[in-house]
Amino acid sequence: MTILRALVASLIAFCAIASAAPAFAGTQDEVQTTWRLLDYIAVDYAEAVEDGEVINALEYAEMLEFSASISARMTALPAGPRRSELVSESRSLAETITARVEPAIVSRDARRLASKLIGAYPIPLAPDTVPDLARGAALYAQFCASCHGMTGGGDGPAADGLDPAPIAFDDVARARERSLFALYQVIGQGLEGTAMPGFAELSAKDRWSLAYHTGSIAFAEVERGRRIWIEDASIRAIIPDLTTLSGLTPAAANEAIGADRAEAVIAFLRAHPETLEKGTAGSLTLARDRLRESLAAYEAGNVEEARELALSAYLDGFEPLEGVLSTRDAGLMASIETAMAELRSAIGRGAPVATVAQKVSALDDLFFRAETVLASDNASETAAFLGAFTILLREGLEALLIVIAMIAFLRKAEKTEVLRYVHGGWIAALGAGGLTWAAATYLIGISGAGRELVEGFGSLFAALVLLSVGIWMHGKSQAGEWQRYIQKTMQRALGRGSAWFLFGLAFLVVYREVFETILFFAALWSQGQAGAILSGAGAAILLLALIAWAMLRYSRRLPISTFFAYSSILIGILAVVLAGKGISGLQEAGLVGITPLPGMPRAPILGLSPALEPVLAQLLTVVFIGFAYWLNKTKSLRAQRVQTGNG
Repeated sequence: MTILRALVASLIAFCAIASAAPAFAGTQDEVQTTWRLLDYIAVDYAEAVEDGEVINALEYAEMLEFSASISARMTALPAGPRRSELVSESRSLAETITARVEPAIVSRDARRLASKLIGAYPIPLAPDTVPDLARGAALYAQFCASCHGMTGGGDGPAADGLDPAPIAFDDVARARERSLFALYQVIGQGLEGTAMPGFAELSAKDRWSLAYHTGSIAFAEVERGRRIWIEDASIRAIIPDLTTLSGLTPAAANEAIGADRAEAVIAFLRAHPETLEKGTAGSLTLARDRLRESLAAYEAGNVEEARELALSAYLDGFEPLEGVLSTRDAGLMASIETAMAELRSAIGRGAPVATVAQKVSALDDLFFRAETVLASDNASETAAFLGAFTILLREGLEALLIVIAMIAFLRKAEKTEVLRYVHGGWIAALGAGGLTWAAATYLIGISGAGRELVEGFGSLFAALVLLSVGIWMHGKSQAGEWQRYIQKTMQRALGRGSAWFLFGLAFLVVYREVFETILFFAALWSQGQAGAILSGAGAAILLLALIAWAMLRYSRRLPISTFFAYSSILIGILAVVLAGKGISGLQEAGLVGITPLPGMPRAPILGLSPALEPVLAQLLTVVFIGFAYWLNKTKSLRAQRVQTGNG
């Protein structure tokens, strides 16, 4: 357990460093050099002494030299409350090395002293930004491969004759004892008594990238480590951030996590440090924080505050990422949406605290899975292309069907002069969408609740309009009704007032979809692969254009009554879809309660979600449509009988 105690001591020191500015900024170089010498002793003393005997005289001479240098450097540190303790322990370390005690004891004492040193004289222990391993690999090839070898075996062309030989980064036994922070220090300052020069001219960001690359060479079980990381929340608690990872040796991780899993986890995290970045994968960190605050509020009895925080977790944290996540793992996206709805429902009905805590814990695990799915290495060109294509096709098709039905109707009615109002409506919607994107990006920002209110009320209003239009068109599809309508009211119905109504309807249905598409594309764009995203969007636009052409071409061949019959059915279906989407949007904005329906599938393209309220809205819409169509049919039959009787 000695390594575990050293790990705990290191973590305490890391926390102190993360919350305090360096107290002795002018001595940072000295502290870093001293820390690096202690780390070197902790790792390499075992190469010099075994069973109390010197097995490598040159290495042992270095240990004596370095321990004496450490004592002198500790003595020269600025006055502080812990300097005397550091000086005393550094002298004790030198004595144990002189006495050739066991390597495990020297390693323990050296690491403990290094942790106390950085606790008393804080220095930065972690990168400010996520290291770039691709950049690290390029720097390694440029500065390191000539000695250490391209694969890290210590066998580069310049290694011959160097004494001591260059470190083999693929040596797992040595790599277990070396932290990323130690590698960072050596890269910056070099190593006295060896041919290793310092690269202080590199920026701190580059040195960290190089450290993470070299620290990843010895460990290969990246995919196994990913699975362990996702499945075990206790491991995520042990390594919560880049500071901990950077200062953690794999040997210490073995003690804390278990030797059978630790090195796989270290392999994954060193290869993918973005996993530990605050705010990784968009706003999932924000969502997680809001859920914890919600649980704390619920435990304190503040139910309304807990409900608002749970709602914020969805609206401000998770919802902007839905579009991207749905293209990579639709099942996971649906699971998170359902789990968050069930959490809000549990809070609303006053469920026991243990139940709410269990649901928050389950969401925490789902978020970690989502972070892995959304990680940058998963943002392949294919995924980006399919994401852009799917989002635009899905959102665009709904608006296209309505607009095309309007255009086809006007052509059938031979009122092509009114078409400009329809075209003006959807073109204005695209322009308004562009302004919305600019405003949300550069000026005001749009809250999650605002997004859902626009989508919810927009969907409900569009559903009501479509209901009236669909019922009207169904009535005119009955035998003789269209001819009578043309004779009596066509000119008046398509006058200026109705033309502007068509403009408004075209604007509304298109703007609603443009608004949602902008939100999805903003999240997708942040994942990179701009070329693939634009290609996917272009392919979707081409397919939508072909669908529009086919619909317009086919509609011209249909008799007017048949066209109206088919159009009314299509518009009725769209009204049902929008009714479900509208209620779901208001639920997500917190205006309508949620009654979960476990086992109910989620089908966004149909407006179907696993909650009672949107399902009821859709059922009521279906009933209303059925009644209205029956009434139209009855009126038509009555009119036919009257007409036959008169005849």
